[in-house]
Amino acid sequence: MNARAVTVSEEYLASLEHGADWREEIEEFCAREDIESAWFNAMGAVQDAEIWFYDQTDQEYQSVTFDEPLEVATCVGNVSLLDGEPFAHTHAVLSRRSGQSLAGHLDSATVFAGEVYLRAFDEPLEREHDNVTDLDLWL
Repeated sequence: MNARAVTVSEEYLASLEHGADWREEIEEFCAREDIESAWFNAMGAVQDAEIWFYDQTDQEYQSVTFDEPLEVATCVGNVSLLDGEPFAHTHAVLSRRSGQSLAGHLDSATVFAGEVYLRAFDEPLEREHDNVTDLDLWL
């Protein structure tokens, strides 16, 4: 396991803008506040969503799009630099009206309402290509 100590620099509570893209809102906030690394939790609702699943054998993402209102039962992620810009690595559990859960890497979603708690760190984290997984990872 790779590990490093981080120092919390700030903690934020934020409301996501109705109609914006869920992940892009977090990335744009971090860019405005000059946040290069963070951890976040969020909840709310979206009007649609694109969820990715990483196929470990083929080493590529497969996407599934849902064009329907969904509750964001939980959303967790981290922020690090990817190609010099804040990147929000976002995972979510979404639920349908029926209660059925959908989960995975949240690539995009249109915000209906969203609330975020974000803990920023002093130490920057930068994603680099990992040859074993073919993913951009930090640490």
